[in-house]
Amino acid sequence: MENLKKIKKNQIKLQKRYKRLVEKAYNLRETDCAMSDISEFKAIKLLNKLNRLKYLSREPIGHKIS
Repeated sequence: MENLKKIKKNQIKLQKRYKRLVEKAYNLRETDCAMSDISEFKAIKLLNKLNRLKYLSREPIGHKIS
C-alpha cells in the first residue's frame, strides 16, 4: 500500500514535468527547432516512464476492496 502511494506521488511529479516539456517544445517550435526537438524527446522519455508506473500501480485482479 505504501509503495502505491510512492508510485502515485512520483506519477504526479512526472506528469507535471511532462506537461512543462511539451509546452516548452511547442513554444520553441518556431524559434529554435533543435531545442524544441530536445524538449520533445525528453517528454517522450518521461511518457514512457509514466506508462511503466501506470502498469505498476494498477490494482491486482481479485484484490478489490468492497
